Parts: sequence; structure tokens; C-alpha cells
Amino acid sequence: MEQKRAGGSLLLLTTIGMTVAFMVWGAFSPLINQIGETYNLSATEKSVLAAVPVLLGSVMRVPLGILTEKYGGRKVYTLLLLFLIVPLTAAGFVDSYAALLVCAFFLGMAGTSFAVSMTFVSKWTSKEKQGTALGINALGNAGTAAASLALPMIALAAGLEWVFWSLILPIAAMAVLLWFFTPETPSADTSRTVKGELSVLTYKHTWTLSLFYFVTFGIFVTFSVYLPTLLTDVFDLSAVDAGRRTAGFIILATFIRPLGGFAADKLAPGPILAGVFLTVAAGGAGIAIGGENMMLMTAASLLLAAASGVGNGAVFKMVPSIFPSATGTVTGIVGAAGGLGGFFPPILLGVVRDMTGAYAIGFLLLAVMSTACFLVNQKAFLKNKKEQNLKEVQV
Repeated sequence: MEQKRAGGSLLLLTTIGMTVAFMVWGAFSPLINQIGETYNLSATEKSVLAAVPVLLGSVMRVPLGILTEKYGGRKVYTLLLLFLIVPLTAAGFVDSYAALLVCAFFLGMAGTSFAVSMTFVSKWTSKEKQGTALGINALGNAGTAAASLALPMIALAAGLEWVFWSLILPIAAMAVLLWFFTPETPSADTSRTVKGELSVLTYKHTWTLSLFYFVTFGIFVTFSVYLPTLLTDVFDLSAVDAGRRTAGFIILATFIRPLGGFAADKLAPGPILAGVFLTVAAGGAGIAIGGENMMLMTAASLLLAAASGVGNGAVFKMVPSIFPSATGTVTGIVGAAGGLGGFFPPILLGVVRDMTGAYAIGFLLLAVMSTACFLVNQKAFLKNKKEQNLKEVQV
């Protein structure tokens, strides 16, 4: 009973903590045009500024996942949030693009809160409820939607510096709450070594889940970062209108994610992922064929949002089920793959647009890759008509 109460309060606080951290992680994307005007940036410079936090926040999920496994979520989460106060403070004082780029680089650490939070929650949740709990925890991704809606208004009312300074108080408050009101991870083991943790790279399911999350979470990040640009370019929408539509995509993908985790708990993740990848293939093909029609673009985007959210929840049901003794490390690796899935596609879409004058080829590639994931899923998790329970890997 005590563990159940601790797990409930932990889930609430870690989810709120991730929401605030993801507001920091997504702070630059909705402000790119305003920052570009302030510093007279080229299109390339703006894209680099938007991409830098995504890259670091993805790659650093691996070491943060290992540290959480080794030292426990309470310590690592608190220290991570306290660290973010430094670049948030500095970002309000910068007066050059180079300095802002440095701040963006370090603010990318906010994206690692995903690996810390998911590992922390999984250690306090029974196996049969992990899909649901991790799906709820991932609602913290909605912080990017909150950033898209709130931060441009703060910038307009008070200036760019207050966008960053306004985030210091909630970050500091969550650091205090996590330190004083969450329990130590019961299985934290300071004797674990980096070499031992990285042994999970020798297991095929680590790479399989990373591939799946590269697609499902990559869709989420790509649309969060690039959809405003695409909508403005193709349909000549205002920045405000494009931002609202992007926020709608983020909200749907985020709030449907627990459904994917819940369904994976009650059924099995393999069949769910099969449906997800077929849906993504259809959505990608739909945008490639009819992406210049607003109704078709909207319908296909919402289809991708729903499939992405369900897929994200199902994938992360599988991580602690297959790797119960190395959840933090695998969470970091899979999470990093997902983040990188949102780093490269926007660049690819821009190149495709410059070379062909349209985005169709980029979305056709999404359909092809999703079809490949469907086939991999069939072989890895649906070999038999009656799917067996996921086999645990002891690391």
C-alpha cells in the first residue's frame, strides 16, 4: 500500500516535471522567426538553432538513463532541473547569435528528462501496469504544445529575455518538489558499470525498439518542429494559425499515448504496433499524394498524430518488460533514437523541398520506412499467431 501511494505521487510529480522541462526543450521552435528578425538570421542559421536542442536532448538520454539506473531518479532528476537554471538565466542576457546557440545547446539537456522520468516511474510500477503508467508519464511531452501556445505571447508582451526567465521559477519549484516528495529508487545500484550497462547493445530487441521509436517518436518531434514551417510554406498561413494547428497535433499525439500503453498492457504490443505502422504508412502516403489540399493534409496529419501517440505508448510498454534489469539504459538508447528521428527528417524535408519544389518524396520515404517497420515487427514479435509473452533479458 505504501509503495502504491509513493508510486502515485511520483507519477504526478515526474509528469509535471517533464512537462515543464519539455517547455524548456521546445522553447526555441515557436520563437525562431522572431529570433531570426532580431539577429537577422538566414534560413540555415534558424534551422540550426531549432535543431541544436533536439540533437543534444536526444543523444544525452543514453548517459542520463544510465545515471538514473545507477544513482536513482530522485537525485538525477533534481540535479538535471537545477542545471537548466544556468542556461535559462544566461539566455536572457545574450546579445549575439553565437551566444544564443551555446545556450540552446545546454538547454537541450531538458530533453533528457524523458529518460530520467520514464526510468524513475518504471521502477515504482508493477509490470502489468507499466504500459499505462509510462503512457501517463509521457503526457509530459505536452510541454512542447504549451511552449508553442504560451511562449510567443510572453515574448510579445515582455520581450525574448522573459521567455527564458519566466521558466526559471517552475523549473526550480519542480526541483524542490522532486527532491522532497519523491522516494529513492528501490533498486538503484551504484556498483553498476558503464560497460555492463551498454551490454544491452548486443541484444537485437534494443535495436528493434530503437528503430520503432525512431519512427513513432520521430514523427512527433518532426511535426512539432517543422509543421509550422510546412503549413506556412504550402498554405501561406500566419505564424499564429500554424502554431495553433501544430499545438493541436502535439496535444492529440500526447494525450492518446496512454491509450497505447493501456492497450499494450491489456492486449499485446506486437499487434498494436502492426496497426500503428500500417496507419503511418497510409498517413505518409496521403500527405505525399494530397498534401497541398488542406482537408487531406489535416486528416493525414491527425492520423499520424494518433498513430504516433499509440505507437510511442506501445513501444515503451516493451522496454521494461523485455529489459527489467536495465530499463534506464535501454530507455536512454531508445529515447535517443526517437529524438534523432526528429532531428534528421526536418533537414531532409527542407532538402527535398529545395530540390523538387514539394515535400512529397519526404513523406513517401516515411511510408516506406513505416512499411519496413511493419515487416520487422512481424518477424520480431508476431512470428506465431498466438503471441507469446515478451521474453525478459537479464543484463
